[in-house]
Amino acid sequence: MVLVGFSFGDVLIGMLWVSLVILVVYIFYKWLLNRLSKDAIQHQNYCVLSIIENNPASGEIVFYYTSNEVKNVKILILDSQMNDFLEVSNEECSKGGNIVRFDSTRIPNGDYFYGLIAENQKNVKKMTVING
Repeated sequence: MVLVGFSFGDVLIGMLWVSLVILVVYIFYKWLLNRLSKDAIQHQNYCVLSIIENNPASGEIVFYYTSNEVKNVKILILDSQMNDFLEVSNEECSKGGNIVRFDSTRIPNGDYFYGLIAENQKNVKKMTVING
């Protein structure tokens, strides 16, 4: 197809220039994405704390979390103002799934937060305790 007033060579050269510009923009876009994601968070380095299945909780509470590496992990219960209330566990976790059991009758009824603290993270979730 030849446009009116342009020779076949002019159209071909124009199409090559447009293709080259698109290719350069695409390469720059991929380079920029790679550069920006270089310092992105590596999720495999962090523990994942699951939500308590029975909320409101009563009796025995099961805290479940997973880890891709062996590390020291603390499980804490915080009061409603996010102050440390009770340390449930402070031990080295195993790779994979970990379970920590806690008897909720040791604390009064109310709203609390439970948290997982490791060397590079602090993960906190809310729970309600109602016993009897």
